[in-house]
Amino acid sequence: MRMKGERALVTGSTAGIGRAIALAFAAEGAAVVVTGRDEGRGRAVVSEIAAGGGTAVFLAADLHDETACTRLVDDASAALEGLTVLVNNAAGGDARDAAVADMTTDAWDAILRVDLTAPMWCARAAIPHLRAAGHGAIVNISTRQAERASAGLAAYVAAKAGLNGLTRAIAVEEAAHNIRCNTISPGYVLNDRRDADIAPERRARYEGMHLTRLGTAADIAHAAVYLASGESEFLTGVNLQLDGGSSIARALTLG
Repeated sequence: MRMKGERALVTGSTAGIGRAIALAFAAEGAAVVVTGRDEGRGRAVVSEIAAGGGTAVFLAADLHDETACTRLVDDASAALEGLTVLVNNAAGGDARDAAVADMTTDAWDAILRVDLTAPMWCARAAIPHLRAAGHGAIVNISTRQAERASAGLAAYVAAKAGLNGLTRAIAVEEAAHNIRCNTISPGYVLNDRRDADIAPERRARYEGMHLTRLGTAADIAHAAVYLASGESEFLTGVNLQLDGGSSIARALTLG
C-alpha cells in the first residue's frame, strides 16, 4: 500500500492512461477522484476500483473552462476530505492541429487551452490544498513529442513543451511547501481502441522507434505511483522519458 492515506485527483481518467493511473493509485491505497466528460465510463472505473476494495468517486469535468477546473479541484478535495496528489493527464486531441505555416489562431488557442493552460489552472487550484495537507505531489503527463517533434502537430508539441516548463516552475516555487512536481513523457503507448486493428507493418514501424517494446498504459501508471508516493520524496522537477529508449537512440525506422 505505497499510497495509503493519499488523496488523488487524476484528470482524464475515464479511459487509457488516466484510467490505468486511477486504478493503480487505488490499488496502492489512495482515495481517488476519477474525472472526465463521459459519466458512464467514469462510473465504470469507480465500480472497478470499488470491486477491488478501493475508494473512488466520479466527478464530471470539462477542462476547457477555467471556473470548471477550479471547481473540480475544490470538489475533489471536499469529496476526499483533502487533496495530496494531482495528476494532469487530460489532453485534447484536435484535428485542426497543423504545421506552423498552416496554423489558425483558433486551433492554436484551443489546443494550448486544454493541454497547457488547464493543467496550470488545476495546479493553481490544487496548491492551496496540498499546502494545507503539509505535503503533495503533482504529476504532469507530457509526451516525447515535446523533445522529438513530429511535423504537423505544432500546437500539441508547443503545449507539451510548455507543460514540461510548468513542471520545473512549480517544482522550484513549491519546494519550500514540501510539494513536488514531475513530468512523465511517454513514447508510443498502445491504446485498445486506436490500436485494436493495427496493421502488422504499422506496428513494426512503431516498434522500430523503441529499443525495447511498445508502451502500455500500465507502464505509465507504475511510474505515476512512484512519482506520487513517498518513495520519490527526493525527486522533483524531473522529466521522466518513459519511452522504451527512443529518446537515447536514433529510431530504426529513420535509419
